[in-house]
Amino acid sequence: MSSSTARTARRRSLHAAAAALTAAAALTLTACSGSDAADKKPAGSTDTGKAAAESSGTGSSAGAQGSGAKEDAKPGTGGKQPGSAHTANGAKAGSGVERCHTSGLKASFATGGDAAPDPNASGATTTSVVLTNKGSRACAIGGFPGVDLKSESGQNWSLLRSSAKHGTITLKPGDSTDFTISLGMAGKDEQHPWKPASAAVTPPNETTSLTIKWPWGPLVDQTGATHPATFVNPIG
Repeated sequence: MSSSTARTARRRSLHAAAAALTAAAALTLTACSGSDAADKKPAGSTDTGKAAAESSGTGSSAGAQGSGAKEDAKPGTGGKQPGSAHTANGAKAGSGVERCHTSGLKASFATGGDAAPDPNASGATTTSVVLTNKGSRACAIGGFPGVDLKSESGQNWSLLRSSAKHGTITLKPGDSTDFTISLGMAGKDEQHPWKPASAAVTPPNETTSLTIKWPWGPLVDQTGATHPATFVNPIG
């Protein structure tokens, strides 16, 4: 074989080898590209799934919080239950005892002995209103009664309440309890005294009243005062 023919054969062999290498490289690149594509997920699919999971978790947490709020808001969990306060003798009022209603009570001023207020006490005196259970069943009572004084001229004075604390007591049939009214008695030199004719007493948690005649003298007129000397103290 001539030298020219040999050179031509070698060039063809080199071209064939280069072509083979190029084809192999292309296959390798194609395989890598295919593998990468297989590993990739559609855009946003991972984030969407994560967002959905987070959204579900947030909703569950909110639901749990809502359930807890409802649990905390159960009626009566923060306050006293009916009849849980102590009676005057230290025994607890029975939980099945109904509260005292106006229709089952009798009211009167305590007038015997030293019950009369001192007319010269200048506000440092009291009168007592007695409430008696006239019914056939025990009842529970405690708190502030309402007291409206009616004057001889038809005027009305709704007495303010003190800041004294109170409990609940149980009245058996025939039993009595009382509450006091602090009084600002008018002296002889009072120019414009307030003269009560009667007192309308409304038991705690009731809407109807018991009217009793006023047995004492006139009061200092403090109907518009913020801190009058005449005010109501609680039962129990």
